[in-house]
Amino acid sequence: MIPQEDRQFPAALAAAMAVRLACIGEDGVDFEPYVSFLSADETTDWFRAWTGNGDLDGDAFRVFGQDGTGGYAAFWLVRPGRELVEQPIVFLGSEGETGVVAGDLGAFLWLLADGLGPWEAATSYEPEPDWAPQVNEDLAAIAQQYAPGCQASAPAIIADAAREFPDFDDTMIGLCR
Repeated sequence: MIPQEDRQFPAALAAAMAVRLACIGEDGVDFEPYVSFLSADETTDWFRAWTGNGDLDGDAFRVFGQDGTGGYAAFWLVRPGRELVEQPIVFLGSEGETGVVAGDLGAFLWLLADGLGPWEAATSYEPEPDWAPQVNEDLAAIAQQYAPGCQASAPAIIADAAREFPDFDDTMIGLCR
């Protein structure tokens, strides 16, 4: 069980988010990390607004960052009995975009190291005509420290997550009113 009141990042996420905070505006990745998870009330308010469904709560998510338009990156607590770091990372965009971007925190660390953020991983849009993901050595060092057995390329991480959770988009859209 993952306590609702615990809003502190796991050490690996905290380390990666500190590096990402320093990269905002420098690498073309559209991701603005937070320093802690949104509160339960903030998460519920957001999820109700995103779905238009006032009967829902946000208990299945731990939001830890956003893109420039307000789409959220979050852990999706869909694996019963598993630790937070073992839950998939998802993106729910401000324009209805959805995607499971990594199967767990370890894979997400390698996705970040490979130069992508949640928005880039979940959407097929090109951020800028001349943009290309660049490996971030600081994030690669964090990924190597915390998740050495999870190393994979961003496309492989995204494909694995999509294969494991093929119904995520339909599930989220089914909650909308």
